[in-house]
Amino acid sequence: MKLIAWISALLLVAGAAQAAAPKVPKVPTQSLHEYADQCTDMIGQIPAFDCTDGTVVPITVNGKEPAYSEYKPGMTCDRPALLRYGAQSFGQCTPYSRILNFSRDKVQISAFCRREQLRDPKSPYFDEVDIVAHNAATGKTCWFHAEGKTGQKTGFNASRVPPPNERTPPPKRVSAKEFWWTPGRTAQKSCGACHDADPFMYSPWLGQVWHKVPTDPLGPYSNVGKDFAKWHSNSISTRDNTCVGCHRIGDQASCSQFVPMATGQTAPKDGNALARSYPLSHWMPVNNAQTQAFWNKANQESLQKIMTCCDDPKNPICTIKPIVKSSK
Repeated sequence: MKLIAWISALLLVAGAAQAAAPKVPKVPTQSLHEYADQCTDMIGQIPAFDCTDGTVVPITVNGKEPAYSEYKPGMTCDRPALLRYGAQSFGQCTPYSRILNFSRDKVQISAFCRREQLRDPKSPYFDEVDIVAHNAATGKTCWFHAEGKTGQKTGFNASRVPPPNERTPPPKRVSAKEFWWTPGRTAQKSCGACHDADPFMYSPWLGQVWHKVPTDPLGPYSNVGKDFAKWHSNSISTRDNTCVGCHRIGDQASCSQFVPMATGQTAPKDGNALARSYPLSHWMPVNNAQTQAFWNKANQESLQKIMTCCDDPKNPICTIKPIVKSSK
């Protein structure tokens, strides 16, 4: 009886131990400073900057920039922003967003200060600030994001945007931890779905200041940090395809949105008649100065093959190769 009791007690203890075994913890997210330090080591230092020092990305109507008083909520324009703004915004044609380029050698750093509400052109208040940092030699890429609170129309002061790795800001200035989202929150924005072919995405709107944007359309591309490990994409092509002569085409938003939009199949939100007419309706290849008949002859067959592969990547005509990989 003592033996049976001893075995029963042993089994009870073992069962209790098994029930109390801790669950395997999820991979912890990085803090802002941990991620920023890693990005600085792999890519380079991001400086502090004033968004109002950036180059304004023009909003035009029939080729002309309206006066401040002529901008109206929900208006249409020649080259609207492609990133969809919220229902409470001024619209896709909100003016006075600005871009800055801090690139040097193989280090490519682009900062974008976005306006989603109409404010004085010189106002230091913006609705979103983004940084894409990329090492063209290694492909290492980092993402930093800040935006105002949902429904907040006043924006936030971006007269001094702190370096993400800064520990102590100057007196009376916002700290990096207060300004920037954590890597985990930023990753949830899924920026990589649109930036699926390379870190720097072209649009007719940004194309007006493309000389201020670093480019690396065919180079290596991998995302730094644990939180961005799930950002992956593949390139889509076919043999002798004219659509990929200058850049790759990714299999995410490039397929679902931007290839159709860049080839006149769909129109941008808040685009006016000019935006919906050739040649602005066909903004790939860039600087398109050909007739529509020439464009069709040169590109239509290749376009159809790309769309076939977007719909069915397993089709034997398709060449699918990984683009974006996670980086340690």
